[in-house]
Amino acid sequence: MNQIQLLGTHNSYHREVSFAEKKIQGESDPDNLWYSHASLPVQLDQQPVRQLELDVMPDSDRGGLYTNPLIRQKAGLPPLDDPDLAGPGLKVMHWADHDYNTTCSTLVKCLRQVKTWSDANPSHVPIPILLELKATDPKMEQLGGPKSPPWDAKQFDRLDTEIRSVFDADELITPDTIRHRGLTLEESVLRHGWPSLAQARGKFVFLMDNKDAKLQAPYLSGRPNLEGRVLFTDSAPGRADAAFLEENDPTGANTAKIQDWVRKGYLVRTRSDVPFGAARTGDTRQLEAALASGAQIVSTDFPVAGLAARYGSDYVAQLPDGGPARCNPVDAPRSCHTVED
Repeated sequence: MNQIQLLGTHNSYHREVSFAEKKIQGESDPDNLWYSHASLPVQLDQQPVRQLELDVMPDSDRGGLYTNPLIRQKAGLPPLDDPDLAGPGLKVMHWADHDYNTTCSTLVKCLRQVKTWSDANPSHVPIPILLELKATDPKMEQLGGPKSPPWDAKQFDRLDTEIRSVFDADELITPDTIRHRGLTLEESVLRHGWPSLAQARGKFVFLMDNKDAKLQAPYLSGRPNLEGRVLFTDSAPGRADAAFLEENDPTGANTAKIQDWVRKGYLVRTRSDVPFGAARTGDTRQLEAALASGAQIVSTDFPVAGLAARYGSDYVAQLPDGGPARCNPVDAPRSCHTVED
């Protein structure tokens, strides 16, 4: 499963807010929030997408912290009428109080949509789901917005529990799946590798899209190899938990660095574009570097033609054959041919 390359989307759930709210956004964040994705099932079914990214916010035990965003209040709009948002559970959004719109407002709802698609397409390649763990903005809190609960042991346990409430154990590739007795997680990956593609079909791997050691600490506490956990942490070579690495800039010397990581056996994520340079110019150099790097996960905001037209170009990030997955250009064996029809 680490000998393939997948195309994925950045902030896969993201939808733009209303025109009235965008006018307010434009006062401080001119158009860099103005992109929208199809729903998660449509991306998987009708676009060449096999990796998803969700931003996750902790809520209060009762829920409802994020039902009345400040930007809606400023635009003269009523609170959000979303029962899922009003209830308990982890929420999915980019930026509470400022850029909140989403195709699925709770983590469980998002994952159930993905699970339904997977059940109908059980031979799909393993799908990485990146989870970026978010918190409310202190500036918004000072203006009267809510303060999110901290990412402590309680919230991390809730995160694992919510994922496991949707997927059965045999549908997940976890650190315990990879680790061998007497070895750290990193040693296990570097010596024994990942499950084969055949073994991993129809399954999911969850990856933490945060490098912050302080944030990761409660998740790793007492579990240096992520024992019993669902997510792989965004780590660094030499750490016991190192199986998944990120380098979001694949250009320059980073191309060779990523290639080295891939050859050693790490799972790597990079980005083909960052809003919205390539979309404005049509420049594909970062995309070309991302593909050549062999990073198994290449993330974009523009997986299909036409999405960049509003910015003045025909930029699109796709694998060379236009499919959702291909044999990895760096570490795939010669016997690798068709990854997914």
